[in-house]
Amino acid sequence: MSLQQWHKNGWLRPHQTNRKQIADLFEIVDRDLADARTARLSSDWQFGIAYNAALKLCTILLYVEGYRPERALAHYRTLQALPLILGDKRRSDADYLDSCRIKRNTVEYDVAGRTSPEEAAELIEFTDELQQDVLDWLRNGHPELAL
Repeated sequence: MSLQQWHKNGWLRPHQTNRKQIADLFEIVDRDLADARTARLSSDWQFGIAYNAALKLCTILLYVEGYRPERALAHYRTLQALPLILGDKRRSDADYLDSCRIKRNTVEYDVAGRTSPEEAAELIEFTDELQQDVLDWLRNGHPELAL
C-alpha cells in the first residue's frame, strides 16, 4: 500500500509543511532525547519520552511527504508510515515502534513499572539512529527542508 492509498482510505489528510515546522519538530526530538537520558527519571518516563521523540521523527517523514494522519489511530498510522517512506527494510522498525507504542500506553495510562532501564536505553539508541536516518533522508531528498 502507498501513502496515496492511505489518503484515499481516509487515513491521511494533506499537509503542507515548511522548513520552520520541520526545524521545530527536530528541536522537540533533541529535547526529548536529552530528557530521556535523565538518570533521575524512572525507566517508564525515559521510555515514554524516547517514544515521543521517535514519533516526532515519523511525523517529520509524513509531513515532508505532504500528509498528516487523521485523528483515529494517529500514532499507529504515523509509525506504520515509516517503511512506506524509508523503504520496506524499515518494516521491522515500524513493528518495533508499534510495540513501544503499546508499552508506552500501558505505563502512561494503566500500570507503572512495566519498562526496564534496558528497554528505555534500547529505545533511546534506536531513536538516535532513526534521527540520523531521517536527517540523511531529508538532506538527500528534500534539501529545501533540511536543517
